[in-house]
Amino acid sequence: MIELRGLTKHYGDTVAVDHLTFTVRPGIVTGFLGPNGAGKSTTMRMMLGLDNPTAGTVRIDGKHYRQLKNPLTYVGALLDAKAMHGGRSAANHLLCLAQSNGIPRARVAEVLDLVGLASVAGKRSKGFSLGMGQRLGIAAALLGNPRVLLFDEPVNGLDPEGIHWIRNLMKNLAAQGRTVFVSSHLMSEMALTAEHLVVIGRGRLLADTSMAEFIEQNSRSYVRVRSPERERLLTMLYREGMRVFAGEAGALEVDGVPAERLGELAAAERLVLHELSPQQASLEEAFMQLTAGVVEYHARNGGGPPPTVQGGGPVRSAVPQGAMSRGPAPDGWGTDRQWQRKRS
Repeated sequence: MIELRGLTKHYGDTVAVDHLTFTVRPGIVTGFLGPNGAGKSTTMRMMLGLDNPTAGTVRIDGKHYRQLKNPLTYVGALLDAKAMHGGRSAANHLLCLAQSNGIPRARVAEVLDLVGLASVAGKRSKGFSLGMGQRLGIAAALLGNPRVLLFDEPVNGLDPEGIHWIRNLMKNLAAQGRTVFVSSHLMSEMALTAEHLVVIGRGRLLADTSMAEFIEQNSRSYVRVRSPERERLLTMLYREGMRVFAGEAGALEVDGVPAERLGELAAAERLVLHELSPQQASLEEAFMQLTAGVVEYHARNGGGPPPTVQGGGPVRSAVPQGAMSRGPAPDGWGTDRQWQRKRS
């Protein structure tokens, strides 16, 4: 278990980490997310005693990292896969780490085989590709068979087979009751790996919740409905007081109503449906929504200004007759306007 209490780090007038308090629990993979410059790497360095906090504490199983005897047998970490002597072979690099932490020599061969580097154990690491170096860094993290593991961008340089392997490895380690804390910018991989999320922005805690709750709280969920009898479908939805948006290809998007309920209503009206599908935002969309106001570095699109119609205004989707505009939809919901039944 990793416990942070009021953890703070200043570099002069710059606040890199601002009173972070959260707990990383064993038995699940916890993802650590945040925009560039959010303070993720600084936080992980303080967990390992590489940086001293300005204020607050961080404890691993109740102890500061520097209090751990033979720390590699307690905590394994991959923060920088290039942090090795390029003139040493893969086996000698791991052997040095093993001897400094009281780890049996036989463990070196075991982890090299585990990460797929047994065939190059005698080769110098300076000739390794980015992916091979990443595998060697992971081997070093696993060397002491630790109860706590920290990974910073563990899939960097890995091929598809390697990405699949590290994903399953982290899940298996957590299933064994270990504490697994992983930071990554690859949202698609994080969505497949992590069960719990800690999200920070500008050094402050933004979210500490399960993956499912994070997506639900920071994105829009709706049901997409499509019917050849669109006007009858609209009439039914308005009559039931539902929030309806225009979707693509003539579909309608209904908020706050289960798909089962919509199907039952359509059946009662003898409406033919060509589509009835619940829609959930991705982790990336939810992350972008939450962190939009704390991004340090903004890039600009090169597409130029939006297209215009005669008169100079931006293109907007038309509102059908019998409905009225309620203003633009929230960010991430598309450009269509909300449809509401016209009130007399």
